[in-house]
Amino acid sequence: MDILQIVGLGLAATFLALILREKNPVFALLLTVIVGTFIFIMLVDQIKLVMDMLKRMAETAHLNSVYVATVLKIIGIAYISEFGAQIAKDAGQSALAGKIELAGKIAILVMAIPILTAIVDTVMNLMPQVGGG
Repeated sequence: MDILQIVGLGLAATFLALILREKNPVFALLLTVIVGTFIFIMLVDQIKLVMDMLKRMAETAHLNSVYVATVLKIIGIAYISEFGAQIAKDAGQSALAGKIELAGKIAILVMAIPILTAIVDTVMNLMPQVGGG
């Protein structure tokens, strides 16, 4: 995977989509989705490298694997919802794109609740007991 290949593919698809949009907008959208998916697939190896590195760092730091897995899921949700929202925007459906982004944000918030709970519990344990005996 080379960034020049990805940019070249993206620009070529953009020009082709602009030409197709005048004749058949559905094919232009289909081309955009297919090329976007292909670019995402081209990045899978790079994403896997980053995820493996983050897992090794978490193991070295003796972090709880549940929290690391949750953070990785949150990152995945963010990327997937952004990808879906961009496709919806390309189709001229900005309202639907907004709903996809909202759904992603809510899913991220739900996934983050256990981590936020653990942080609050840790902070509460570090604070001195007030009014206790």
